[in-house]
Amino acid sequence: MVKCALVIIALLAVCAFAPPAAAQTYPSKPIRLLVGFPPGGGADIVARILMPELAESLQQQIVIDNRAGAGSAIASEIAAKAVADGYTLLLVSSAHAINAGLPRKLSYDALTDFAGVALVAGAPLVLVIYPGLPVKSVTELIEVARAKPGQLNFGSSGSGGTSHLAGELLKSMAKLNLTHVPYKGAPQALVDVISGQVQLLFPSLPTTLPQIKAGRVKALAVTSAKRAATLPEIPTVAESGVPGYEATNWYGMLAPAGTPQSIVQKLNGAVLRALRTAGVNDALVRQGAEPLPSTPADFERYLKSEIAKWTAVIREAGVRAD
Repeated sequence: MVKCALVIIALLAVCAFAPPAAAQTYPSKPIRLLVGFPPGGGADIVARILMPELAESLQQQIVIDNRAGAGSAIASEIAAKAVADGYTLLLVSSAHAINAGLPRKLSYDALTDFAGVALVAGAPLVLVIYPGLPVKSVTELIEVARAKPGQLNFGSSGSGGTSHLAGELLKSMAKLNLTHVPYKGAPQALVDVISGQVQLLFPSLPTTLPQIKAGRVKALAVTSAKRAATLPEIPTVAESGVPGYEATNWYGMLAPAGTPQSIVQKLNGAVLRALRTAGVNDALVRQGAEPLPSTPADFERYLKSEIAKWTAVIREAGVRAD
């Protein structure tokens, strides 16, 4: 009897420390990674940078599925309704948080219908102005804007997008009266800043860097919490007279709500290993992005705070989606 009891205790101890069966067998087939933007966009680029390392770490094929439309809401809807088994994942950007605050009906809840896997990376926008505008800093820009209420225009790649809300956040925090001019995309908006049709813009840093280097636009500040590695001489908006200002394009991975925690933790470990590799790190930095490894819980808290922040900005500004 004593021997039997010892055997039972030993077996229970082994079971207590053994990984759950779901994690032991996962993944046994290819994984679909949904991206809510077309190939070549920021989210797609980040997904394709991660994909080879994730596939190697998980010893399974990762298939990127671009489902563009509705500001990435189409991909989010598909992911929210997918089976919660770890074989359908979603690479989201800051648009996921912004969509939650826009006044339109979504078929999913941006928080409760998903399980956080990991925050992956963040990339700043950059505040650029028409070179003929006689200001050299954000402080001087604020002074001019206050002296000429409503007379300065800021362009964006479309109503309700990150570049639009970055401008609305500046308006709110600096108490400015700026006129928003939406475009159908960032390239068109940038052309009009170069020509002086609009005075300022918040485009992504990687796509605007060549124009900054050529002197076609003047960079005043980056929108991240700290300076960008690719443009270290340019200060942040926060250190240029608007303390606490931050508006970045960030990227993270979600799974459908109910995905077993053992699988979520396995995916998180694979993402963190990928971000530690020189190849992934260097590729992200070349895109103007910074790796932002996190735990699943940290990413969920961050997503919640981003939704709250942008919802408040959207309501104050009366923003409508395109």
